[in-house]
Amino acid sequence: MMSLRQFMMGAIGAVGIALPALAQTPAPATGSPTFDAVKARGTLVCGVNTGLAGFAQPDSRGEWKGFDVDFCRAVAVAMFNDPTKVRFVPTTAQSRFTALQSGEVDILSRNTTWTLSRDTSLGFDFGGITFYDGQGFMVKASSGVKSAKELDGATICVQPGTTTEQNLTDWARSANIKFTPVVIERLEELVSAYVSGRCDAYTTDTSGLAATRSAQPNPAEHVILPEVISKEPLGPLVRHGDQRWADLVRWVHFSMVSAEEFGITSQNVDQAKASDNRPDVQRLLGRNGDLGQMLGVSNDWAANIIKKVGNYGEVFDRNLTPIGLQRGPNALWTKGGLQYAPPAR
Repeated sequence: MMSLRQFMMGAIGAVGIALPALAQTPAPATGSPTFDAVKARGTLVCGVNTGLAGFAQPDSRGEWKGFDVDFCRAVAVAMFNDPTKVRFVPTTAQSRFTALQSGEVDILSRNTTWTLSRDTSLGFDFGGITFYDGQGFMVKASSGVKSAKELDGATICVQPGTTTEQNLTDWARSANIKFTPVVIERLEELVSAYVSGRCDAYTTDTSGLAATRSAQPNPAEHVILPEVISKEPLGPLVRHGDQRWADLVRWVHFSMVSAEEFGITSQNVDQAKASDNRPDVQRLLGRNGDLGQMLGVSNDWAANIIKKVGNYGEVFDRNLTPIGLQRGPNALWTKGGLQYAPPAR
């Protein structure tokens, strides 16, 4: 089949118009306020949750652990080849956006839903969807409630300033259900209100419900109801208008998804890098293609992430499987899920 360039050459060659040469080498990344500031500082500043099991929570030594935490560590590896070059800033549901807008943090990795208004009027860009979620309800098993449809007249704990609060109101209206909200900003206080009986039910993303349930002395005393009332695509945020930084954040996620698809893990990445069997693997791992140059980092950036943090599946299994979350829509597209990365080429 004739290429577009061949067609154009034949069509306009008679009038002597020269076509520019096609680019043969990758163009280096241009300047970025956030990228340059992080590089000069030598540390990434990452906004995370105040404490959510499986996603972001300090352990007994004060070291942050979790799915969202590991994503920030992966960005730090891309920048510095060092997963410890991160300072974590706890943020509430209401303070998180101000922290990013003001420059207090370089990236927000805090179970935040991608919506149109956040993508436009709040001035943010989302770096992909790292976790597909949906809003649900949790009740005490002793209540005997089996369905959200039985919550008419109930008191429901919910955080303000979230899509959760908006979804709850919309769902109740459409389902013709009346409820009394118990609105508390800090997650720890909200969970305490639910556990102590101030609320009949607690609503948030199902991942958050699973995290809360797993942290209770007897998780079996709490039941997550079957209804999922919303779509909650969660992912990291950066400030709008800083495309070089947004590109790096986005491709950190894609590199981890691609690695899992290729079967590259933290344990075998060195062997995969030394193999010449697959050109797509060699491009991802920096053996050829100079793709890191396009992002302003070393060409082995993705190989370093995989070795020091892991692929997407490893990060999921390490942090979320222990709290009872299944892969579900977060399985790879090759396994019936939605996690899908564009080609690294």
